[in-house]
This record gives sequence, C-alpha cells and structure tokens, in this order.
Amino acid sequence: MEKKRLPVGVDDFADFHQMRYYYIDKTGMIKELLENPGKVNLFTRPRRFGKSLIMSMLKYFFEIGTDKSLFDDLMISKEKKLCEEYMGQFPVIAITLKQVAGETMSEARKQLWESIMEAADNFDFLQESEKLSGRDKLTLQKLSEGSGNLEASLKQLSRILCKHYGRKVIILIDEYDAPLQKAYENGYYDRMVKMIRQFFGYALKSNNALYFSVLTGVMRVSKESIFSDLNNPDVHSMVDPQYGEWFGFTDAEVRQMLDAYDLQEYYAITKGWYDGYRMGKAGNIYCPWDVVKWCKALLADRDAMPENFWENVSENECIRTFAQMADSVTRDDIAHLLSGGTVNRKLIQELTYRNMTESLDNIWSLLFTTGYLTQRGRNDDGTYELCIPNREVCSIFKTKIEEWFTDKILEDTDGLKTFYAALDAGDAEALEDCLNYHLGESISYVDGGTYEDKETFYQGILLGMLRSRKDWEVRSNREAGKGRPDITIFNIRQKKAYIIEVKYSKKEEDLPSDAQEGLEQINRLNYDQYFSMRFPNIIRHFGVAFCKKQCKAVAE
Repeated sequence: MEKKRLPVGVDDFADFHQMRYYYIDKTGMIKELLENPGKVNLFTRPRRFGKSLIMSMLKYFFEIGTDKSLFDDLMISKEKKLCEEYMGQFPVIAITLKQVAGETMSEARKQLWESIMEAADNFDFLQESEKLSGRDKLTLQKLSEGSGNLEASLKQLSRILCKHYGRKVIILIDEYDAPLQKAYENGYYDRMVKMIRQFFGYALKSNNALYFSVLTGVMRVSKESIFSDLNNPDVHSMVDPQYGEWFGFTDAEVRQMLDAYDLQEYYAITKGWYDGYRMGKAGNIYCPWDVVKWCKALLADRDAMPENFWENVSENECIRTFAQMADSVTRDDIAHLLSGGTVNRKLIQELTYRNMTESLDNIWSLLFTTGYLTQRGRNDDGTYELCIPNREVCSIFKTKIEEWFTDKILEDTDGLKTFYAALDAGDAEALEDCLNYHLGESISYVDGGTYEDKETFYQGILLGMLRSRKDWEVRSNREAGKGRPDITIFNIRQKKAYIIEVKYSKKEEDLPSDAQEGLEQINRLNYDQYFSMRFPNIIRHFGVAFCKKQCKAVAE
C-alpha cells in the first residue's frame, strides 16, 4: 500500500485530503464544541500542538460553500444530524495574528490591517450582492484596502456578512496573543493592549452578528489586560477537563502512525523523547511537531538519533531567566525536576506579558503554559504536581542552564584568573578550590540522566571556561594515542600543553579514586601523542572527578 506523505508544517486542513498527507483525525472536536457552546471560546496550548490546523478544520467545516468531501470517512461524518445542521451553513471569518510582529506600533497596525484585508478580499464578490446597501459595499471596499476604523473592522465585516447571508457569523482568531508578545518585546505594550482590547471588544461583545467565536494562543492573558470588555470567555487550558485529546497526539494515535510507516520498533524511544504532556483527562499527549519530524528523520535514516525538534520553534529565554532568578531552594527544585522528580506549585492561570517574569511564582506558571513543564495532578491545597514532560524538554533545560552557568562563571574574571593560574602551575588543589566555589552556585541537575550525560555536563562547564582564553587552543574528544582525551589544550604563546580527563563519581567518597583513574587513563592510553607534532615545552595532566556540587582534582 502506498504510504501517505508526512505533513511537516502543513496547517491547511484541505491539503491533507487534496495532497494525500497522513492525517490523525481530530474532527471529533467539532462535536464536543457544538455540544458545549460558548460565545467566546479560548484554547491555550504550547507552540506546535496543532492549534492552527484545528482552526483550519473548523473553518472548512462551518463555512458556506465548503467541500463536504473533505470530511468523508472522518469521525465527524458519523454525526449525520449534526453535519446536516452545521456543515457548510455559516459565514466564517478566519484570521491569524501570528504575523502581527512589528518593531513599532505603526508597523504592527499595518500588519493587523493585512489580516483584515485578506479576510475581506475573500468576500469581494459581495460587491454584486443585492442585499447590501451602497454604504455596506463601500465599507467592504475600504476593509479590502486597509482603510477606516481598524478597531471596529472585524465587527464591520461580520455585520456585512450576516446581512448578506442572513446567518450569524463564526469568527476564528488564531494566535490571538502573538501581537502582545511582540509589543512587549519591542516596547509598545500598553498601546497594543489598548488597541487589541478594542479590537476584540467590538467583534466579540455586543455583536449581534456573531454566532460564536474561537480563539487560540499560548498564554491565557488576564481579563483585565485585553478581555475587560468581554463577558467571561470560555477558557480551555491544559488543566481543564475538556478537549484534552484534540491538541497533540494520544499514545494510540502515535502507535497508529508508527505502524503506518513500519516504525513500530521505535515506539519506546518516541515515547521517552516526545510524550509526557497531560492535557485534561486525555492522559499523556505527544507534541505532534516532534513526532512528525522524528518519523521523517527515521524514514530517511533508520539509524537516526532523536533530536530536539521543538527548541527552534519555542521561546527558551524563560528558562534562562528562571535560572538567573532562582534562589537556592528553587535551584534544588530544578535539580529535582531534572532528575525526574516533581514539585508542587500553584499555577497562576492569568498572566500579562508585563508581569510574566517579575516573580518566580509567575515564571513557574509561564514554564507550564509554554510547555516546558506539565502536570501530574492537582493537590488538595490547590497546587499542581509539576514535572518535565520528556527527554526533549529536559535537554532544553540542561542546555540553557549550562549556558547560564558558563556565563555566570565568565563574569567572575578574578575566579577565571585563578583557574588559569592553577592550570599553568599544575596546582590541583587550587584548581579544585576554584571549581568547588563555582559549583556551589550551580544547579546540580545532573542527578538525572545517564553516566555519559553527567560526565558531558561537567566537561561542558570546563570547556566553557577554557574557551574564553583566546591564546589557548582547546579541543574535546579528539583521537589521540589509544583513545579520545576529554579535553586537550595548547598554550600557543608559551608552548604549554594540558590534558584533562573528566570523571563522574556516583558517590562523594569515590571522588579521589575516580580522579586518580582519570590521571592514570591519560598515561595508559598515551594521550600525549596528540601533541607529538607541536613539540610543547611541557605537558600537564589533570584528572578531575565530579559528584553533584563537589569535585576532586589531581595532577602530574
């Protein structure tokens, strides 16, 4: 049987049918939405969890003139009465605010107008409508040209459509909070809040032409910020019981997809890397972007290793901010999370972009909202049991925290001078004191992961410190003698060479013996051969063993 194409980055629902992309059926959400009606329905999920595709599906289902064959053999097609009553029966306005990302308020307004102009152009044929007045047609023309009252534009368009079709309008707004994020980053947040508040207020409150609306976004922005003119939007976040299975892939859906491409043997590694999100009552959910990208990588190379696909499409700076703000208790909590544990925290469901990083409590909530943490249940005191969902997100945490820790060390110029002097002199005790000082300020998250993961972390810390010396040539894991030394250094000016072998100790009492083992390994495997063509004046050997926030160094 011919295998369907993998839908990497495809978010137009019609493409799945017309271009034969593999589709995991989420049309059951339509039934749930219609059975639980709300005038304004807001769905918040992390990036790359299928929000845009869901919105496209809703558009194709409800809009007048739709190709009903798009839904043949899908879940919703079994609901005959519902399809007769709702499919293809409504004028639909669908816009995305993702591209409203100007560096200035003026640019952002132009970009918002682009969304309205595109939506209005879809109904340009109404210039021939006998049901519309000349004034209506002039308004429609202005909307197509991007002129008039931007704040009232969505309401005006819905009124015109309702008048022509004699049916109330469904409004779909994807990435509703994107303009606020960009406005905050670029310094015009207050003006954007005012505009978006009016934009939503006109369209979604006291709009007699509105049947219902659906909004999607990442954050549940506080009512006081932009929803003050609305009557309690019906919010569905990751902790709410409904709609859990419609965003992201369930375990059964992932198994089905792996079977479809003869990738069943990769189920366990797929689950470990990309599963783990808890959405409502749906159980664990996979990030769909990751699963599709991973399947594509495997079809190209069955020996492919799992990758961090999500990092490049998400905002990771909040982890770095979290590490920077963390006190000693919070650093221990982060270490516990990265070891596979959980922490209990209250979640602030409504944030503003202005206050999202002003306190550790807010950042805990932000990490949850944006998908870096998930929950394993709610406690009697109202707190949630939070954890890192999977190995992919754990790797993002580790990378960002390692960067933060390296930067923190590099800011301590006096400490670095001591570190370099200890290496120059072959002074193991001074080297050990310097490293122990910096480790005391770190997050000892390497309690989790494999032995290699832990060793690599400490090796990365040393490399970060060493590479700030411009006159030192630093290499890692290069072939030499009978093996690969962890770190080799050549002091170009002084023609001095250094070899460092890093070990991870399971227990603190093993530090001395493990450090000595590192030193003996350098000699046993003849790592000095790496410098055979450089003719250094001296080669210093260091064995350094680490355990949590302690280290032991030996030298010769």
